[in-house]
Amino acid sequence: MSRFGKVGVVGLGTMGAGIAEVLARGGLDVVGIEIDDAALARGRAHLEGSTGRAVKRGRLTQEAQAQILARITLSTSFADLSDRDLVIEAVPERLELKRRVFAELDKVCRPDAVLATNTSSLSVTDIAVTTGRPTSIVGVHFFNPAPVMKLVEVIGTVLTEPAALAGVTELVRGLGKVPVTIGDRAGFVANRLLFGYLNQAATMYDSGHASREDIDTAMKLGTGVPMGPLTLLDLIGLDTSLEVLEAIYRETRDHRHAPAPILRELVTAGLLGRKTGRGLYTYDKPGSAVVVDTPAAAPAPVAERPLVGVAGAGGDALRIVETCARGGADVRFLASDQTEVERAWSALQESLDRSVADGTLDDAARKAALDRITGGHEPSRLAGCDLIVDATAEPAAEGLAVLAGLAGPDAVLATPASGTSVIEQARATGRPESVVGLRFAPHPADEARPGTVVEVVSTALSSAEVADRAAALAGLLGLVPVRCRDRAGFVIDALRFPYLNDAARMLEAGYADADSIDAAMRLGCGYPAGPIAELDRLGPGPAARVLRALHAESREPALAPAPLLEEYAAAGRTLR
Repeated sequence: MSRFGKVGVVGLGTMGAGIAEVLARGGLDVVGIEIDDAALARGRAHLEGSTGRAVKRGRLTQEAQAQILARITLSTSFADLSDRDLVIEAVPERLELKRRVFAELDKVCRPDAVLATNTSSLSVTDIAVTTGRPTSIVGVHFFNPAPVMKLVEVIGTVLTEPAALAGVTELVRGLGKVPVTIGDRAGFVANRLLFGYLNQAATMYDSGHASREDIDTAMKLGTGVPMGPLTLLDLIGLDTSLEVLEAIYRETRDHRHAPAPILRELVTAGLLGRKTGRGLYTYDKPGSAVVVDTPAAAPAPVAERPLVGVAGAGGDALRIVETCARGGADVRFLASDQTEVERAWSALQESLDRSVADGTLDDAARKAALDRITGGHEPSRLAGCDLIVDATAEPAAEGLAVLAGLAGPDAVLATPASGTSVIEQARATGRPESVVGLRFAPHPADEARPGTVVEVVSTALSSAEVADRAAALAGLLGLVPVRCRDRAGFVIDALRFPYLNDAARMLEAGYADADSIDAAMRLGCGYPAGPIAELDRLGPGPAARVLRALHAESREPALAPAPLLEEYAAAGRTLR
């Protein structure tokens, strides 16, 4: 395995006990230290509970569980760490507490022992310099739950001996984990990227841009992340989240990490998330995931089988056409000429054929969808539609104004562009109360395939009734409407692209390589793809366009496209 055959763990909370379990599963001799007998009993319960659940799920035999627990000796005496090759500190995320622990370890551990901190955001260097062995101090950041999560960030300081860093990296790999070795920066890779995004989501909710439920739904269904950002904040704990954000902000002074006021307010009030039964959401009891305060939306009256008109025959327009037809609407699309009509028909048939081939659609549903679609190049064909969407390649105020002249008095007019202002186009129509933004988000893994989320964007002049009808039409088509104000990026792009931009800046600065950044977010946060891979899939050009719009609106420097992103966008190249 490695030169670390005897290991100690200080702190047996959920994380520390998980680390001890991982080490014992790897065949190592482990000593676990807690502050008193009561804390030690809680640590023992964590260990027995975690391994017991693994037995129930068939992932461990009872014999293997007994062997793992037998390798762990529990104690309240630091002196029992005197023979350890490596000691990992896993106490709460408070710098002074960690420094006190390391001062004690410095006294009792062998001179050649390596000491590691499991900090998720604090400076490893700040901890190391308080000891008499700064060259032997390493950061080793496991992710919760440690027995399950594959990623471990291994952090070296400017003082860390290469042998100590290499030894810990080898140990982590030998335990079946994936080590990502990086320098000592607040938040390291995963938390630095994750918490900027989570904090922006909290700010978005706090400002009234969108509801909690809509923000979480938009990101979960629209980008494929395993959990919405506000739900995740409650799960992590708002107090923990506030500590991480403050640590990163102290180092960077980046406003993306300046804690959202609502987080500080809730923490001050003792409302810390799931563990207290209330945070951004309210739960039926402390520790529960069952939310009890989600309001039910009242449906608006709409046609049972709506008629949808789509202006445009490009990729985005045809995805909207297909989405609506598959949802049961009759759809008319407007192309520039007959040649474009024919090309669009071929593209629609090919897309539906792919859905049949991959099993997401059967032949009968394919035929029904095609039967609901008609195409042409006469603008008058859009008259009488319940919903008209301007999905031309470059939606403009003039184009939507022309469509408004064809629409009936009760029609909903919509523009899907998230990088431009809806209100500018709405005012040019002469009937801005009838106009909303309506972005049909593509499938989170394939921009060419229909997704399940529709962003419904109200301007200051949009009629509440029209916005309600637009949302109801989306629901009738089997889609999930999420509602927000008219701001650049709406919800999905406003949260996604700044996060991807942060990753591009990290890559540009040489902070970590592309593979390490992607591994950190996939393995540490459960994301379906890493941010550099996502940037390459979505394209640096589209990312830079949305970021420019966000920056122009907010004048926030962190939202300006990273120079590396602009460079690759101009070159038409991907980052890898």
